[in-house]
Amino acid sequence: MSYSVGQVAGFAGVTVRTLHHYDEIGLLVPSERTYAGHRRYGDADLDRLQQILFYRELGFPLDEVAALLDDPDADTRAHLRRQHELLTARIEKLQKMAAAVEHAMEARKMGINLTPEERFEVFGDKDPEQYAEEVEQRWGDTEAYAESQRRAATYSKEDWKRIQAEVDDWGERYAALVAAGEQPAGEAAMDLAEEHRQHISRYYFEVPYEMHRCFGEMYVSDERFKAFYDSMRPGLAEHLRDAIVANADRHTAS
Repeated sequence: MSYSVGQVAGFAGVTVRTLHHYDEIGLLVPSERTYAGHRRYGDADLDRLQQILFYRELGFPLDEVAALLDDPDADTRAHLRRQHELLTARIEKLQKMAAAVEHAMEARKMGINLTPEERFEVFGDKDPEQYAEEVEQRWGDTEAYAESQRRAATYSKEDWKRIQAEVDDWGERYAALVAAGEQPAGEAAMDLAEEHRQHISRYYFEVPYEMHRCFGEMYVSDERFKAFYDSMRPGLAEHLRDAIVANADRHTAS
């Protein structure tokens, strides 16, 4: 059984010109020719073409493909093993690429979906995602992070304005409380600490009291958080940490 160059081109999804070129360079010489000189390809030729197209798909130059196929020390089993190894490596690479694309798609779906102008309108000169990469590295595999991203992706400019207004109002009231000398374990301070916890739970992710305690410690130990809260009123970060602890004790005491 033999096939014309047109038939083989159709089988393999290549052009007739490509098959002519392979013949001219000796890479795939048809095993038969008609009396009129037309190329005819047998089953062995088709097997070789399959091998050629496989290596070409992997990016091998034609001269290297020829060297691989014409290696007298290589047998069919060796070629199959090599193809399996190359395919496995290609699949792994493609999977990584697909994962990277999927991650990029998710990143575009989630987070703060505002134009640069809207961000400035809501947050001023503060970048709300300044530490987004660090946050993802530290908590990216947690459900709390995923939930925060999902919620943030749904908020409009007006939603962010309302959230920011609540933060500003809370900060003013807490700063006034510290200025008035209210103790962290006082009712007013604990109530504002509870409001702080509920704000995060309402807009980002659920914050149990033990998690809120951890946040309080971070507000003091991490200089960036400490600077943020102390900018509202010197000493506010430590005051808030202590109020958070007192509030947690109040709600979790048996």
